Amino acid sequence: MEYAKILSAELNLPEQYAAAAIALIDEGNTIPFIARYRKEATGAMDDQVLRTLAERLEYLRGLDKRKGEVAGVIAEQGAMTEELEKALAAAKTLAEVEDIYRPYKPKRKTRASVAKARGLEPLAQALLAQDARLDVRAEAERYITEEVPDAEAALAGARDILAEQVSDDAALRAELRKFYRAFGLVKSRAAKEEDSVYAQYYDFSEPVNRIAGHRVLALDRGEREEFLRVSVEVDPERACGIARYMFVKKSGGASAEQVAEAVQDAYARLVHQSLEREVRAALTEQAAEGAIQVFGENLRQLLLAPPIKGKVAMALDPGYRMGCKVAVVDPTGKVLDTAVVYPVPEFKRVEQAKSTIKALIKQHGVEIIAIGNGTAGRETEIFAAEVIRELGGGVQYMVVSEAGASVYSASKLAAEEFPQYDVNLRSAVSIARRLQDPLAELVKIDPKAVGVGQYQHDMPQKRLADTLDGVVEDCVNTVGVDLNTASAPLLARVAGLSASTAKNVVAWREENGAFASRTQLKKVKGLGPKAFEQCAGFLRLPGAKNPLDGTAVHPESYPAAQKLLELCGFAAKEIGTEAIAALPHKAKEIGFARLCAETGAGEPTLKDIIAELLRPGRDMRDELPPPLLRTDVMGMEDLKPGMELTGTVRNVIDFGAFVDIGVHQDGLVHISQLSDRFIKHPSQAVKVGDVVKVKVLDVDLKKKRIALTMKGLSQ
Repeated sequence: MEYAKILSAELNLPEQYAAAAIALIDEGNTIPFIARYRKEATGAMDDQVLRTLAERLEYLRGLDKRKGEVAGVIAEQGAMTEELEKALAAAKTLAEVEDIYRPYKPKRKTRASVAKARGLEPLAQALLAQDARLDVRAEAERYITEEVPDAEAALAGARDILAEQVSDDAALRAELRKFYRAFGLVKSRAAKEEDSVYAQYYDFSEPVNRIAGHRVLALDRGEREEFLRVSVEVDPERACGIARYMFVKKSGGASAEQVAEAVQDAYARLVHQSLEREVRAALTEQAAEGAIQVFGENLRQLLLAPPIKGKVAMALDPGYRMGCKVAVVDPTGKVLDTAVVYPVPEFKRVEQAKSTIKALIKQHGVEIIAIGNGTAGRETEIFAAEVIRELGGGVQYMVVSEAGASVYSASKLAAEEFPQYDVNLRSAVSIARRLQDPLAELVKIDPKAVGVGQYQHDMPQKRLADTLDGVVEDCVNTVGVDLNTASAPLLARVAGLSASTAKNVVAWREENGAFASRTQLKKVKGLGPKAFEQCAGFLRLPGAKNPLDGTAVHPESYPAAQKLLELCGFAAKEIGTEAIAALPHKAKEIGFARLCAETGAGEPTLKDIIAELLRPGRDMRDELPPPLLRTDVMGMEDLKPGMELTGTVRNVIDFGAFVDIGVHQDGLVHISQLSDRFIKHPSQAVKVGDVVKVKVLDVDLKKKRIALTMKGLSQ
């Protein structure tokens, strides 16, 4: 199969770039490395396009492998024909290949196989010929035996054979598949008379070609939990008419009537159930894929949330019986102090808690507080706001998602990192660090546990894990990692490094002291030339003797960078200073054609080098709007329709976005309320971490629901 040609057409890429990307992937290069350091070869494809290409390449190769397996089985049966060879070669999906294979697939005992064993296949083929001159009953009587007592039994067996043949026909299945997709209805009804979260689906119907993915997943779950009965329905007469048109001759006489009866039986007994399962499986797969992509994009935005650098942070991990766990960390994330307080009024220790928190804030110069959003979070937020007021300001707070913190705190990794603290205090430290640097802390947690998806437990888990791991890898490598401060979990996400080599990097650092240059990586156990090639550009050494070690310039391009500086009249010591601000203008004056020729680098690489020389080790997150910090708190009871508030988008799902407006209960902006223009998906209007202005539509205190809108806001 000409993979480059197919992928270039599918992804709208020049064929030579698709071919180059395939070759680079086959050579064992990582996606981040190809995206960043092989732009000339791939036409500067970004990591997401490269991952899509890699996934499709794997599918196409799997398709070819399956075609070969099917061809082998058919050939072994002596049934391979030129037509079948052409059909297999032309098949573009696994479903088409399986349709071709269906008649030759070993089957368990069926009505048709029993009829064949009784010698009725010649009768079936005679009927299928539909010769109007055929005396059907006389022909059937020729097949009477001890197992076939009369002509009617012979005809019934022949019809069973024909029904299976109709059911296995690839062309018919392809036509009916189109019909089901175009005209099918997904229907559901209650499986039991009992109120549930699925009540809206107790009498539900929606076209197959219009049903939203989140409703498909809700129906699937409702059926699994035995609250719903779900079906796919079409007009059976129209569906059967398609089969009759393909198999029944109008001039076929009595034999055509037998074929028509077999077609009717095939559709009712075999085809409909099979296609219903297929359609539902396809809908579920499509819905799951959509949900996985949304989850991945939400995770990307969460990981790339702007860090709050250079501030001492305090975490309040709320709780009732076990108290509120407190951790104070310095700007690098080092733990300065811990405590446990009881800020919930029912414990009658609020004043004592205030005294402890105020003392810690003053002692360590705390500027920001991260409050977990778990149990007792509302009371803890009110408590924090009171403390800030009593201190006269100077401190701000932000509610931080606790999702995954408990998983991390009970992990082997957390025990290794904080052996001196119990599980609860480890969780508090993690919450504080999430506010300081979301990426560095969240990489320690299973991506599925970070709480920005929908129906994540219903997804194909391997596919979900692969997608989310790819997102984490792309984010880590986009930002870059400080080689001398990064934890082993963060290093393990760098292209080319595994969990074991990441641990070896940390071990080398602990034994030999800080890395002085990137080349010292080659001394790390298990880190060979290929791994060095893949990881070196993503590992930074700020303040290194060679200033290029602190940039995203790959060591393979150091000669080109040095030659570029020389040609443009700059010295290496000027990297990152105001003096080098004229570099782009100077490069333009000289001309990229000449610079490329003399440095041996391509234009995309030279432009990347220039950007890095201007701002070495740039963190793209610093250019994003800062997170929304608060000093006071409201309750749901304070909300009134028409109020306009500022909030932070916490999750984006198929039917809308959840926004934190500072009342400890996220409000929902339905997709219809997100924009004045038509949007197909909420991600077209907002993303996780966005700070947005919203207006309250409705507040349901009993159900703890807040309806918001982003339309009709005052300017």
